[in-house]
Amino acid sequence: DVEIELSGRSLAAYGSRAQQRSVALALRMAEADVLRERSGESPVLLLDDVFSELDPARRAATAEALEDAEQVIVTTADASAVPGELREPVASYRVARGRLTAV
Repeated sequence: DVEIELSGRSLAAYGSRAQQRSVALALRMAEADVLRERSGESPVLLLDDVFSELDPARRAATAEALEDAEQVIVTTADASAVPGELREPVASYRVARGRLTAV
């Protein structure tokens, strides 16, 4: 288990959902960096609904941090939550009623 503190207080107990999500994302991206350094290959980042609880500033910072990633797969229930910087170049798909269609 890992206990993360922010300003001396438990992030799990006192942090906002956006702060918790930001720290989890930072750890995942750090893990990807370690894997890239050790293997020499870039991992595929799978980010499930990562932008839903982030404010616009955190969304933009996350998009900037993902610029160097070779492959990122992002799921979302709200496409408008994905920062414009991440929309090109992309392949977008919609899943509805068990069917996958290109958007």
